[in-house]
Amino acid sequence: MSRLVVVSNRTSDPRKTAAGGLAVALRESLEQTGGVWFGWSGKLREMVDGGTVDQNDLHVHTTGNVTLATFDLSPEDHDTYYLGYSNGVLWPVCHYRLDLANFDTRFAKGYRRVNQLFARKLLTLLKPDDIIWVHDYHLIPLAAELRSAGCNNRIGFFLHIPMPPPLIMAAIPEHEWLMRSLFAYDLVGFQAESDVTHFTHYVESEARAVCLGPNHLRAFDRTLQVGAYPIGIDVDEFVRLAQAKEGRDMFARMREEYSRRRLLLGVDRLDYSKGLPHRIHAFRQLLERYPENRDSATLIQIASPSREDVGAYDDLRREMDSLCGAINGDFGELDWMPVRYIHRNVARKRLPGLYRASRVALVTPLRDGMNLVAKEFIAAQDPADPGMLVLSRFAGAAEQLKEALLVNPYDTQGTADAIQRALVMPLAERIDRHSALLNRVREQDVHWWSRTFLKALAEVEPVLAQMS
Repeated sequence: MSRLVVVSNRTSDPRKTAAGGLAVALRESLEQTGGVWFGWSGKLREMVDGGTVDQNDLHVHTTGNVTLATFDLSPEDHDTYYLGYSNGVLWPVCHYRLDLANFDTRFAKGYRRVNQLFARKLLTLLKPDDIIWVHDYHLIPLAAELRSAGCNNRIGFFLHIPMPPPLIMAAIPEHEWLMRSLFAYDLVGFQAESDVTHFTHYVESEARAVCLGPNHLRAFDRTLQVGAYPIGIDVDEFVRLAQAKEGRDMFARMREEYSRRRLLLGVDRLDYSKGLPHRIHAFRQLLERYPENRDSATLIQIASPSREDVGAYDDLRREMDSLCGAINGDFGELDWMPVRYIHRNVARKRLPGLYRASRVALVTPLRDGMNLVAKEFIAAQDPADPGMLVLSRFAGAAEQLKEALLVNPYDTQGTADAIQRALVMPLAERIDRHSALLNRVREQDVHWWSRTFLKALAEVEPVLAQMS
């Protein structure tokens, strides 16, 4: 069996209980085959007399049959590759926020330089029959750099964030180079069918790609297989968290403290893609249009700190502080606070109890690759009396979770109406909807995701020639 080599911007010990995400997704695959997880250490090289200490060595740590290999970045590489291009160009553009993108040419140069650095260091670890799985927008050109150095391994890529429509992608000055780089992979996976459609339309319009059949595209003298592989959660692990002491204690505390209230819940990073101000406006409209919810419904909004060194996030935090304070001032009573706004991290082991105590979950991003909070909420519910999910149609999860109440988050009045519908929905309808949602979350869980992608990668005809 070929060894799996996972490459991502950051790594995590797959044997430890992780805060969701990639570590949980890849644990089973890495441990089955043995393998390597390679990426940035999260650390910067030390500064000495105005320069950086030259540290070319990899940090290698073996846990069981999995090797974690990392390296440090220089402050300049971190500023250009990570803050500048990954988070200052690709993140806003892929979330349709061209107004927040900074197309400084230094960032693109740093992005390519660090991907070349990734390739050079990774090559020292590879075996001829390794299967390489590259993750996310930080490393789009990595396969092209590996191919140019003579790497003939099978290489797959998965984009965890949305693929924007062609005209939005074309706003990036280096868009043609980025999309050409994807054709150095053997298989490119996306979260949703809409992402596959956007990518296909891009290469058809910009590169005159030819469709050779379902999910096979020919462009740049290469043939690429693409597909939608929606990432899931580890349902059984999440249920175990719900049944553990911390989860049960949180559920009991919430039920006792809010015995006369109905809880609405939002759990997000503080990010402009999550639609948090729109959500607060929708909650205000709920209280205005349906006054029976006053002194009855409470919104708990958790907004974990995110990229606080970026100016746009400072603005968002101030806006959230203002909006939540205004609602509490306008509608609050001595014994009722409409919004409980929490700007800090909440331990993952406590979340299942919080989900289970909530009547409605609000997952209403303006754009999201998938959004696993929606799936976690479904998994945590009591099947005999489940809460209801209000979900943005612009989240990748909406393609799978059609029994949720799908909303346009820009339409705050429509979102308010959907929240009201969720609050008054009869038990029988809630049970039917939840049953269908839970079945799908279980069928297409995180293990299904990794197995399906890696099976497709193992079967695809590999790219062996160097990029032209």
